[in-house]
Amino acid sequence: MKKLNELLGTEFPIIQGGMANIATGEFAAACSNAGALGVIATGGMLEADLLRKQIRICKSLTDKPFGVNLMLMNPCADEMAQIIIEEGVQVVTTGAGSPGKYIPAWKAAGIKVLPVVAASILAKRLVNQGADAIIAEGTESGGHVGEMTTMALVPQVIDAVSVPVVAAGGIADGRQAAAAFALGACGIQVGTCLLASEECPIHPNYKQAVLKAKDSDTVVTGRSIGGPVRILKNKMAREYLALEKRGASLEELEKVTLGGLRRAVLEGDVEMGSVMSGQVAGMLHEIRPVAEIFRDLYESGIARAKATAAEWSDAE
Repeated sequence: MKKLNELLGTEFPIIQGGMANIATGEFAAACSNAGALGVIATGGMLEADLLRKQIRICKSLTDKPFGVNLMLMNPCADEMAQIIIEEGVQVVTTGAGSPGKYIPAWKAAGIKVLPVVAASILAKRLVNQGADAIIAEGTESGGHVGEMTTMALVPQVIDAVSVPVVAAGGIADGRQAAAAFALGACGIQVGTCLLASEECPIHPNYKQAVLKAKDSDTVVTGRSIGGPVRILKNKMAREYLALEKRGASLEELEKVTLGGLRRAVLEGDVEMGSVMSGQVAGMLHEIRPVAEIFRDLYESGIARAKATAAEWSDAE
């Protein structure tokens, strides 16, 4: 089975997660230049041509492979799927649904397709439709989440499909990277640990909120409406959860969260904004360059894997 870096042509077997309103063309280029696969996020883009603009920015800043994450719930998804082809993007990751209707055209254009899934049944369907690899993302991740943990999800997806599987959710250091490879993953996708990077274009308040977070400082909102999202606990989260408990309508709930991620990312409103973050936020204690984050993940992951193998061997 190919390692992710062999499949994508990157230095490290690491994908930068498609973080809505955060993963710009500039940030994706920085991640690609640092050895991972940088990914431009379409979540939060209100016009299809904004994607074209960000792709061209990314191209101007890197000659390394990069990709686009197509948020399938985006009203402009059809137009964006075509722009991805027109602009010669090499890799597509997808989220929030099934990209089945786009896969034939993407494959005809030579694009590698890596859908993000939260259950093995969708993974099997997408492989049958032509997906090149699967990103199995556990509920530990930030933003939109499923129910299964990474530890439980990844091996079940691996057993269900015949293509490489990337592990995502709850990965911020070499121990977790080594665990992902031990589960059989060909590589990893990370997001939350990149919020604490020098290059990440979020408001300083957002970065500080992530750095201050403890291990139990995230919460999942939106379960009652079938759209669970993991964010840091704050005033908005408390209000939202109280409304959910009372059985509030979708309209009432949307009033609380409307524009919340943009407020957090651009304005630094960490009280009434949607501060998306995974459970590994409690492991982040300093702002570092993305190049250092990726190299540390890779090198400490290898060291941890070798040490674990030696410990098991000694135990025999």
